[in-house]
Amino acid sequence: MPRRGENIHKRRDGRWEGRYIKCRINGKAKYSSVFAKTYKEVKEKLADAIRENANFPENRTPVLQENLKPLQENKNFSELSQEWLSVLKPQLKASSIVKYTNVLNAYLLPEFHSRPIIEISKDEIVRFSNSLLKSGGTKGEGLAPKTVTGILSILKNILKYASQVKHYTVADVSDIFIRQYQKPLRVLSRLEQQKLNDYLCSELTFSNLGILLCLYTGIRIGEVCALKWEDISFDEKSLSVHQTMQRLQTLEDGEKKTTILITTPKSNCSIRTIPIPDNIFRLLSGFQCSKDAYFLTGAAQTFIEPRTMENRFKAAIRACGITDATFHTCRHTFATRCIECGFDIKSLSEILGHANVNITMNRYVHPSMELKQENMSRLSELFVVK
Repeated sequence: MPRRGENIHKRRDGRWEGRYIKCRINGKAKYSSVFAKTYKEVKEKLADAIRENANFPENRTPVLQENLKPLQENKNFSELSQEWLSVLKPQLKASSIVKYTNVLNAYLLPEFHSRPIIEISKDEIVRFSNSLLKSGGTKGEGLAPKTVTGILSILKNILKYASQVKHYTVADVSDIFIRQYQKPLRVLSRLEQQKLNDYLCSELTFSNLGILLCLYTGIRIGEVCALKWEDISFDEKSLSVHQTMQRLQTLEDGEKKTTILITTPKSNCSIRTIPIPDNIFRLLSGFQCSKDAYFLTGAAQTFIEPRTMENRFKAAIRACGITDATFHTCRHTFATRCIECGFDIKSLSEILGHANVNITMNRYVHPSMELKQENMSRLSELFVVK
């Protein structure tokens, strides 16, 4: 069956055939074909043939130049990437627009800027990805696989736009993937959590109260920074998460600057209501402020941004002798403790704001050594010394 818009079909002999316009003579198209055993192979051969004939060399019957018409406009990568982003912008959050713009400016445009989109080959993209892994980044030490995957994802979307919307024949990169290595995620042990808990309660401030709230509700750092006292229901003993705070890069007068943005969370699932544990609720009651005040400052015009909150968390764990961790460790720790206490996964997934329970299980639930030891100890019941 022919693939729509590609002029590729499977022949009766089992081979795939791709037809293309080799040249135009007196306005009449002259076709040629490439053949392969698979659709993927013939598509790559077809792309190569079109690239080779992009300018339609006059090596046949002499013809007038105006009769030589290229098969496609030969737009370059820069033009198409900007067109793709402008089409996508109305659907994107400000943070996504900044992310995509930064990836284009830092990695993709320097590599492919003026290249016609149909000339960018799969092999070239593989080499580019490997180069980012080995020597990418400002220090030339290589980028993390997750970062390269994000760059490659944007490149794939631009090529997909060129193919499906603009009908260009582009390289098929759907099977290019970067192997991911799951780093061990930091979870506080029960002893470490108790140490941190005791320290925060002995030095109780708005920001320390915020750390405790995250440790026992699992909310993210950006969510607690955007939280206001009006988001806490003292009647229902719950808090409402509907905003997040982040610092984003902006371009003003050609200079890179940053600004604080408070917006809705990254997905609808992140907008949620969370019951507050009784002990934490009693602490909140002693700090209650006016409704329009930020939770972490008690003031309406003053807030604490995520970077500052991260630094305060680091200072707190140093003060109580806990080895290095990040603020996000509070979220990992909360999820792990919930599993140890017997939470059902569906409830935990909704509290964390996940789209499905698989995310909760695979990313945030990490059995502690204490729980592993308890489970292993049960084997002793099967072993009886006579």
